Amino acid sequence: MFTNNFDPVALNLFAFEIRWYSLSYIFGILLGWFYCKNFLIKDKNISTLFDDLITYLIIGIVLGGRIGYILFYNLKYYFNNLYEIFFIWEGGMSFHGGLIGIFIATYLFSKKHKINKYVFLDLISISAPIGIFLGRIANFINGELIGKPTNGNWGVVFTEIDNVPRHPSQLYECILEGIILFILLNLIFFKKNYKIGTTSFAFLFFYGIFRFISEIFREPDTHLGYIIGSYSMGMLLSLAMVFISIILFYKINETKA
Repeated sequence: MFTNNFDPVALNLFAFEIRWYSLSYIFGILLGWFYCKNFLIKDKNISTLFDDLITYLIIGIVLGGRIGYILFYNLKYYFNNLYEIFFIWEGGMSFHGGLIGIFIATYLFSKKHKINKYVFLDLISISAPIGIFLGRIANFINGELIGKPTNGNWGVVFTEIDNVPRHPSQLYECILEGIILFILLNLIFFKKNYKIGTTSFAFLFFYGIFRFISEIFREPDTHLGYIIGSYSMGMLLSLAMVFISIILFYKINETKA
């Protein structure tokens, strides 16, 4: 059994605190950009445009993640505390909301430059697990998104929560949504006769499945609980991702045919 008593603050600079969660966003974007530029992008024009796209993506992640959290997870609270909507440093970001923000940002950028949006969405999908991996590590350090109680030897005690051994659900997600998803998407992308858009749909499909599995071992948000039966909000949103990926996959292949 492991006791989690990590400090969520990575570094103190005078009156400023630099938290692991903030660093996970920064390094996730930087490493994803580096991987795309050095291993995935072969076209110089796409490479140049991808640099410009990063700004759009950052805005999409922040706005989408925050708005998504408010709408999906805590609408009533923020409706009564409107000024706290802007307190992003206090936490409250939704992955699914950030995903929607990324899609909108990429769509607008691609339309502006008259490039197939799936060219960029594929690159983002392949490199996204890097950021997800770091983000889940930060969640574990912060002792948030905790797992359900367990009697297993691998149980982790989050001292800021209670003294109950729990599933390290953040690490389950780290492995499934970070490492395994990264490997799967790269195997698909580097296959011969690769079709543009395939990894975008594969990301939605596999992430949805992996997140759903992880949610089984994770405590639902205390202020929400289970939405339908034993299904949490994260489960429902992940199932939606799976269904959307299947519909889009068949739709785009019918169009090509």
